[in-house]
Amino acid sequence: MPKNNKLKIGIVGCGAIGSSLAKEIATNFRKYAILSALYDIKIEKAQLLSKKLTKNIKLSAGSLDDLIKKSDLVIEASAARAAWEITCKSVSAGRKVMVMSVGGMVGHLEELSAKAAKNNTKVYFPSGAISGIDALKAANIAGVNKVTLTTRKHPTAFSGVDYVTKKFKLSGLKKDKVLFKGSASLAVKYFPQNVNVAAILGLAGIGIYKTKVQIIACPGFKKNIHEILIESKAAKIFTRTENILHPQNPKTSFLAVLSAIATLRQILQPIKIGT
Repeated sequence: MPKNNKLKIGIVGCGAIGSSLAKEIATNFRKYAILSALYDIKIEKAQLLSKKLTKNIKLSAGSLDDLIKKSDLVIEASAARAAWEITCKSVSAGRKVMVMSVGGMVGHLEELSAKAAKNNTKVYFPSGAISGIDALKAANIAGVNKVTLTTRKHPTAFSGVDYVTKKFKLSGLKKDKVLFKGSASLAVKYFPQNVNVAAILGLAGIGIYKTKVQIIACPGFKKNIHEILIESKAAKIFTRTENILHPQNPKTSFLAVLSAIATLRQILQPIKIGT
């Protein structure tokens, strides 16, 4: 990308993921991109992050619309409940978008595809905290019969999840407890902050209604573990990803942030590796 035509990137959501991505863009992607704006529904979070990254330039935007105007690429790093509005507004304005809260796109994919085509832009979904998405996309061309995700996390990762607090008592849990077994569509609905991986699996493969998910609270685990079984006409695929927790947010895997950084590299650099 020419030096005088760097990609202007705005980030919506200044929590653990947004802050990590902002720092990466400001330090390691300066050759190709500019961090143009930051926005968070809690304005003070964007202001604080801006001060940490630069002393001379105010990066915090006054509104979502303001950030969109200042950006070529909008990175959504907020929450599933807000992801669709952010993505829809950005795409309608002709901006490229990277979506971190993939669960918020469930039920909107066809509309999103049509909007992106109409406005001649693109939407990117990082693979997140799992492995095997490339293989799933390739196998799906020949035909996939079954996709099953088993997620294991420490009970504290489910704190604040209404579905869990209404049905289970996890404090003092001594043995593994199955919290959910069903479709990816329901997993995304009941665990919006925990299983973006279920959403990306469904979108990449046979759909969120056919993709099966099991979620287990495991008191002996310090890592978020995702096991995926894919049965297709091309291959039988099994992956196991043992994730290190993000140091600032135990509900998020560190790999999810790195996946977004890798996707950003694919956008910025001329050579693209992987399916």
